[in-house]
Amino acid sequence: MAHLSPIDHATASDDIRAEHDRELALRGRMTNMKRILLHSPVAHRIYAEWFTLRDLLKPTLDDRAIWLLSKAIAETMRAEIPVTFFRRALIENGLDPEAIEPTADETLLISFGTAIAADANAVPDDTWAALKARYDETLLVNLTAFAGIMVATCVFTNAVKVDFDPELEMYRRPSPSPLVGEGGSAR
Repeated sequence: MAHLSPIDHATASDDIRAEHDRELALRGRMTNMKRILLHSPVAHRIYAEWFTLRDLLKPTLDDRAIWLLSKAIAETMRAEIPVTFFRRALIENGLDPEAIEPTADETLLISFGTAIAADANAVPDDTWAALKARYDETLLVNLTAFAGIMVATCVFTNAVKVDFDPELEMYRRPSPSPLVGEGGSAR
């Protein structure tokens, strides 16, 4: 159960209801994380800048690359809701998250996202060199800011223990099979 409650649209203040309705009109859905963030419309808008930065990346990076980068960050941070959100995006676009063969550019983005999520102080110099060889500095600023908001999203969902969105349930990672020991019994 989440540490913080979602807003109640019926009893929320006018500014919270306005932000809720704006978000719903823009994106057509309201997640549990957004319902909690809406206690502070400013915090909600800051986290929603993820979409603005994503749009700035899109002329250069396609959706698949952005989803793989985001999923790598979420996996590294062990953030189940964001991981599942990006699994859904991949699956709904005909891709099997367990069988994707990333391109060289996607592999670089996955490495970058994983490094940022693991320890932003230790992004390897060769990763930066490869990124600089492919992308201009404006894109790299937007990419790093985007990754930072993705990290913040993972921190928020993990720290608050946001309740899992029911519409994501069918997209969860498959559970590993139990280990079978002597005599065929699970350990």
